[in-house]
Amino acid sequence: MSQTGYSPPALQGGSLPVAALAGRGAGRWRPGSASAVSGVLHSEIFGAGDEGGAAVVALAFALDEMRAAGMPSGDSPSDRRMILWVQDKTARRLGGRPYRPGLPAPLRDRLIHVAAATAQDALFALEEGLRCRDLACVIGEVAGNPKALDFTASRRLSLAAERHGVPLFLVRLDARRDLSSARMRWQVRSAASPPPRWNAAAPGSPTWQAELFRARAFRQGEWVLRDDGGFLSAEPFAGRTLRQARGGERKLG
Repeated sequence: MSQTGYSPPALQGGSLPVAALAGRGAGRWRPGSASAVSGVLHSEIFGAGDEGGAAVVALAFALDEMRAAGMPSGDSPSDRRMILWVQDKTARRLGGRPYRPGLPAPLRDRLIHVAAATAQDALFALEEGLRCRDLACVIGEVAGNPKALDFTASRRLSLAAERHGVPLFLVRLDARRDLSSARMRWQVRSAASPPPRWNAAAPGSPTWQAELFRARAFRQGEWVLRDDGGFLSAEPFAGRTLRQARGGERKLG
């Protein structure tokens, strides 16, 4: 990622059904189930500012929500709801602006980008966007733990998303896990790519390690997410978990 924008490799091509991120037992998360089944409309994705993984996962979830809502892909005029993407100044410095030609085809002509000066301005734009039912979803990027993003502000975002039925995917760059009303909270980081099947010298598929550390109506867990031939696949993570890496905490199932 750079100041001039980015083109997430796992999202190129425009065909991205997210493979099931299966937890255990009741409340299993499945593609399209967040808002369609449980009413979970406010999600947070934590990630490092020097990686694009959190934004990739946010986009993948957004596309999955669009498909679950029956939105057509490509240039079909039957449903042209837009996607609002809001970034504060520090998030733009860390990751760059969204690069329209690098987005999946269904999103290239749907994107409304807002470059906010401060986190407070970004939160205002996010809340206003969530009040607009003509939007397919809202993506936000906020860096760090600004005072403006306290529990009250988080609660306002949750209520606006749920009241108006517009999903929110809030990317938290270089942030601590502070108090939040988000219904689903993920931690994402880059992971080692598997060796290519045909050419050992070629780069492997982009891969991320993702921990679902809070979920209302879903079981917590940890998975490996990977670009698997044009779609994002997922499998349970069996190695050193993100919790263990942060200090030897109990491994999630």
